[in-house]
Amino acid sequence: MTNAYFTRLTSILISGLLLLFAINAKAQQRPEYHLKIENHLFYPAKIDIPVNTKVKLIISNYDETVEEFDSFSLNREKVIFPNQKAIIFIGPLPEGEYSFFGEYHPHSARGTVVVVTNPLTQTTDSGAQHVN
Repeated sequence: MTNAYFTRLTSILISGLLLLFAINAKAQQRPEYHLKIENHLFYPAKIDIPVNTKVKLIISNYDETVEEFDSFSLNREKVIFPNQKAIIFIGPLPEGEYSFFGEYHPHSARGTVVVVTNPLTQTTDSGAQHVN
């Protein structure tokens, strides 16, 4: 094996690592929104997210029973076990309203993702909303 071979191999490895760091940095910049399930309800029941942006939805189940986040309009479903969290990525989406519900409690566990040009609210980990 020649010195040129090791130089080339080292260059490829460094390029790969830089690419992984860039992808990780981009993922960490992704907006996060928090929902909680408590007493078979989603809190908050409505979240505003930016148009044409992929976002990370973190759902915490504070109930003692399993629930499933389900949305036909978002094309997502995820089982969330008691006292556990789940992560769902949604978007990028055009403006509009996208409903979701808890499959095991569909009459009470309901909510809406509203995709808007300039979202005015974001949710904190506690489920409370604050104005940007």
